[in-house]
Amino acid sequence: MRIESLYEGAALAIDQLRANKFRSGLTILGIVVGVAVVMAMSAMIQGIRSSVTEEMNSAGPNNFAVARFNYNTVRVESGHEGPPWGKNPPVTVAEARMIERLPAIRKVIVGLGQNVEMSYGRQRISSVGVAGRSDGWTNFTTGDIVAGHDFLPTDVRASAPVVVITEHLAQRLFGPLDPVGRTLRVAGQPFIVIGVFRQTENIFAAMQKDFAIAPYTTVIKRLDARADMLDLFVVVRPGYTQDEAIDQTITALRSSRGLRPGDPNNFAVMRQEEMLELFNKVTGVFFMGMLALSSVALMVGGVGVIAIMMIAVTERTREIGIRKAIGATKREILWQFLFESITVTFLGAAAGMLLGGSIA
Repeated sequence: MRIESLYEGAALAIDQLRANKFRSGLTILGIVVGVAVVMAMSAMIQGIRSSVTEEMNSAGPNNFAVARFNYNTVRVESGHEGPPWGKNPPVTVAEARMIERLPAIRKVIVGLGQNVEMSYGRQRISSVGVAGRSDGWTNFTTGDIVAGHDFLPTDVRASAPVVVITEHLAQRLFGPLDPVGRTLRVAGQPFIVIGVFRQTENIFAAMQKDFAIAPYTTVIKRLDARADMLDLFVVVRPGYTQDEAIDQTITALRSSRGLRPGDPNNFAVMRQEEMLELFNKVTGVFFMGMLALSSVALMVGGVGVIAIMMIAVTERTREIGIRKAIGATKREILWQFLFESITVTFLGAAAGMLLGGSIA
């Protein structure tokens, strides 16, 4: 096909698009929506994964957790025997102190959680998560205390009724009032607010804005949290690798629990990358479903282009006949309609990418 014929077909196609602006605009709009939705969904999925990865890395890529059982594996309870990990002895504070004395360990944060109702005056908020922690937790948590202060080691030893709350929770309970120094009720028990915690923006902060942190001893004593479900967050000392720290921890725990060389561990050690793997497995199918559903919009836009071009061919049968009568070949006629569909798709894709990019 000659270059002149290509130019002529392209010019005729553009003239037809101009002559049918409304129809062409609706077709382009379908492509715009499809491309924008796919781009926005892809960006959202990537953003969520990046946020989770950054959050875990900010807590220390070499750090790890020690618990009664591995949260990263699915365990099914059968019959009346209880969960498979039920025979594992609880992780204790004494074991936390023993691990903290190891050469490769810098700090061990004791933790557990409890959901309670919080109230101040007439304001009541149900199912607020209270995280019990040992002192020093702020050094290994993303965020800052923006008012007041953290609880002290003496507060932990005394099981003091003190609590640090998030900014969002402080706003809901106290409004414009300064929360520091005020007494609120946690599960009916009086607690003094000693600090306000500002969370670093990430996916976890967006999902849970209302929570509080109190000494773990207080959460056990005053809020009836289960002391047999303590977790340990282990911070590796600079100069040591994660594997060295884990080996020392496992050796110390097996020795203190009297396990023989052939016995399996009756505790769990969880690495950060294992938690990230679990997140990817759990959300992978969900994300693929989201991407597949968003791709439907793109398919609908493509079907719209096909439908419009079929209508255009039907409407212009006489024009096609005249062109063939004066010597136009099938390839030249096909090129005209192909260029028309290419132009519509290109304009829609370009506008969709701009819209999708701005949303992303």
